[in-house]
Amino acid sequence: MADTSRLLRRYLDHCRFERGLSENTLSAYEHDLERYLEALDLQGTGPLEVDIRGLERYLALVHELGLSVRSQSRAVSVLRGFHAWLCSEQLRSSDPARLLDTPRLIRTLPRTLTRLEMERLLVEPVVDEGLKQWLMLRDQALLEVAYGAGLRVSELCGLGFQHLLEEEGLLRLFGKGAKERVVPLGDPGWQALKRYLEASRPHLLARGRSAERARQGAWRVFLNHLGGPLTRMGFWKLLQKRLALAALDGEFHPHSLRHSFATHLLEGGASLRAVQEMLGHTDIATTQIYTHVDRDFLRRQYRQHHPRG
Repeated sequence: MADTSRLLRRYLDHCRFERGLSENTLSAYEHDLERYLEALDLQGTGPLEVDIRGLERYLALVHELGLSVRSQSRAVSVLRGFHAWLCSEQLRSSDPARLLDTPRLIRTLPRTLTRLEMERLLVEPVVDEGLKQWLMLRDQALLEVAYGAGLRVSELCGLGFQHLLEEEGLLRLFGKGAKERVVPLGDPGWQALKRYLEASRPHLLARGRSAERARQGAWRVFLNHLGGPLTRMGFWKLLQKRLALAALDGEFHPHSLRHSFATHLLEGGASLRAVQEMLGHTDIATTQIYTHVDRDFLRRQYRQHHPRG
């Protein structure tokens, strides 16, 4: 396979000097393409060999990561531009990306786990001693915090020590638009987090292979196995492993934990306004999508408990 990092640099230089794209746009393109090239590597292929099925598998992954439809549309646009450039440079003869459809900006009901499925996912698996034990403690804390506080995957991966208000039992977060909010985290979340910070994170931090990676990971709560910052794709991978261990089938992605958090709160009787605040939604209409999921629960409760049900 080709030297993908060199291809990426050449394409970004083309975008910078020939297309005149802004630094912000270039940064977004670089992030998207690095994720794309990593996904191709996991498929055992590269940008010069991939076919339309490989592109579709990658876009399915982007969807599973819980990215917005706009972000998914940008991912398609970036693929089209990159593969068109590869053809213009005569690096490949055909362009599979021209066959891709752009996702429509539609709102769909979220995919959630039931309470029983969530309990199965959160059961700590038995693993070997050593590094796997460190990773198990980290993964357990990640799942407990993601579900226990309803975090976006970007908030989870970007969680810093300054965000932990342990004495108050709260997380202080900055979501979309740098909007600040505080979210309660229950005892299971704090207990899993303490075990990870005491027995796992020091080992992971010590595995940093470069000063730059150590610097990037120093303020982050959650680290990858090399001591650097955990990425969205890194969390997606570990979530898929835990879903498999729990024998849970279905198209679940990191955002499913956030959807489940909101749905289970409403099922338990929480007010829509309270859930809106905890999710960090500016408009309550965004939160009301969860009431469509909740209606099935209300119907079941009525049929089970009402004399005329």
